[in-house]
Amino acid sequence: QLQLVESGGGLVQPGGSLRLSCVASGFTLDSYHIGWFRQAPGKEREGVSCISNTGGTTSYANSVKGRFTTSRDNAKNTVYLRMNSLKPEDTAVYYCAAVKNWPPRPCIVTLNLYDYWGQGTQVTVSS
Repeated sequence: QLQLVESGGGLVQPGGSLRLSCVASGFTLDSYHIGWFRQAPGKEREGVSCISNTGGTTSYANSVKGRFTTSRDNAKNTVYLRMNSLKPEDTAVYYCAAVKNWPPRPCIVTLNLYDYWGQGTQVTVSS
């Protein structure tokens, strides 16, 4: 059974940092682009970042560029999202999602391209 599980969310003060993890089971991540998405209350789910299956390419939403960094360790079947300088508007449920890079495709954060989704982890930025 293919599964993605996020962890690392929590409550943090503005300006603080968190690192989210996304662990895959039932398949190996090295053939998959991994996207991070988030959904705030009352808002649509939006793309945050993408990392290609090899880790050689990353892309970010303008709202997080320079503050968030995605990375991966394929040996551990894990992808990370490091979030620095957090703002209250970053409060949301964060999801990771996977799409197989076959046929080859660009690493972009378009929701309907992704096949497998985690259950999400809550991030709350508040003083």
